[in-house]
Amino acid sequence: MRSHIVAVALVVTALAATATACGPENGSASAEGTTATTAAATSAAPSTPTATATATATATATATAAKSAKPTASASGSGDKSGYGQACGANDLTFSAKLESQAGGYIQISAKAKPGITCVLSGEHPVIAFGSGGIEAANAEQAVGRPITLSGSAVAYAGINPKTTNDDQAVEFKDVIIGIGHPDPNPVSVPVGAVRVDKPIVTNWHTDAKDAVPGV
Repeated sequence: MRSHIVAVALVVTALAATATACGPENGSASAEGTTATTAAATSAAPSTPTATATATATATATATAAKSAKPTASASGSGDKSGYGQACGANDLTFSAKLESQAGGYIQISAKAKPGITCVLSGEHPVIAFGSGGIEAANAEQAVGRPITLSGSAVAYAGINPKTTNDDQAVEFKDVIIGIGHPDPNPVSVPVGAVRVDKPIVTNWHTDAKDAVPGV
């Protein structure tokens, strides 16, 4: 009986020793596993915020570039200049005519752009004719003047000497036909009163009426 008790005690002691030996090893392995897992999680955790921050920075930079480029593109295409700088035609202008006594008498023609129109008169003379037969005025100036931009209240002047001959031969007219360029598809007839016409001449367009006196 005693030997049996001693045998049981030895078995119990052996089991206790085994449990004690196994306990620290398992605990160490568990701790190492936990530490490794924690380290892995810690090293992996920053990757998501870093990627997010990079994506956010890229999106912000793209938006900023697009925003800064927008005004440039708008500026390059802004401003509707349709019709600006076009050559004047007679149908773009309003004409008036009056008789002047200076230099033996001449007809002063003035031209203004119609409302909403901006156009350019060449520095040449207008095309001037009298009557259905088309007695056309010759150029009174040798050189071509500067182009004149007409818009708003700007006025251009030209002067017509209807008779340059000294004889009595002449034809009387009450209207003058004005064209811009040769030929003008839309010439305008302007009343001037009774004038005697023979070999007429006309000046170039000028911005100052004093420069539009033929023969001066």
